Amino acid sequence: MTPLPILLYDGPCTFCQWSVRFLLRREREPHLHFASLDSETGKRLREEYSIPENIDAVVLIDQEGATWGSDAAFRVCGLLNMPWRLFYSFRHLPSPPFQALYRFVAKRRGKWFGRSEGCPLPDPDQSARFL
Repeated sequence: MTPLPILLYDGPCTFCQWSVRFLLRREREPHLHFASLDSETGKRLREEYSIPENIDAVVLIDQEGATWGSDAAFRVCGLLNMPWRLFYSFRHLPSPPFQALYRFVAKRRGKWFGRSEGCPLPDPDQSARFL
């Protein structure tokens, strides 16, 4: 059984890699696990949770199911320390404007932040959290 919650992210994306490090430093409790969208684990989970293959956004899989884009980002904020946890309340607001902003940044993140050849290795003390 795969531990929950899991955040699937674009492994070679430099911005996504930075985001994972950001989350690791700001979690209230170390519960979140991570996997690249293109990893074997990511592919298996996308199939298991009926996540579209062409998804180009972070995906959060937790006890409530799978969400992606800004909806996933706001739900992840509920796992963080203050003041970041305050963004969790945005999940109650209408989603379309936030999804549009998320898509705007997501389409340009490679150009703005670059891409690496692969996903960097996690710190040894955090390696068990990467699937």
